[in-house]
Amino acid sequence: MAAKQRKPRVTRNPELVKGVGKFSRSKMYHKRGLWAIKAKNGGVFPRHDPKPAEAKPAEKPSKFYPADDVKKPLINKRNPKPAKLRASITPGTVLIILAGRFKGKRVVFLKQLPSGLLLVTGPFKINGVPLRRVNQAYVIATSTKDENVLPQEKKDDQKVVDALIVKSVEGVSDLKAYLAARFSLKAGMKPHELVF
Repeated sequence: MAAKQRKPRVTRNPELVKGVGKFSRSKMYHKRGLWAIKAKNGGVFPRHDPKPAEAKPAEKPSKFYPADDVKKPLINKRNPKPAKLRASITPGTVLIILAGRFKGKRVVFLKQLPSGLLLVTGPFKINGVPLRRVNQAYVIATSTKDENVLPQEKKDDQKVVDALIVKSVEGVSDLKAYLAARFSLKAGMKPHELVF
């Protein structure tokens, strides 16, 4: 790249040789009109108050950056509300699971979790379905109900859950066999015409 050419310095006192001007110091005093400025201000040069110190500019960001990409977690500002529970699903209702590992099994609904999923159980002792979370879109609510609802504080304990529900299931005729049977459709059966 070619170096930038400097503009010639403009001065009222051209140099004869380097460091020696054409006009003397007193001649330049009159040439620049400094005498008039001094006379206008009572024989002294005007003094100006120094400018206040400017605030320091914000520090520049560092030019250093990591060689590897640093993954930052995205901030989730959404506050999703749990899905509204269907009116036909109440604590103690027997549900039929339509998808997943326990497809076709009948289970007892316990409560809706904060995430919107349903907490259900077989009970495990009767049909092998443990405490599970199920989306209500994948269940059919039946008209069969277990009258004795499980106490809230015992719902996380599988053995206590099974003991209480088995006891109440045995009090209803044919409910134990109904829960143990797997749901299936035969040829010619129309699900929308069935009463569960």
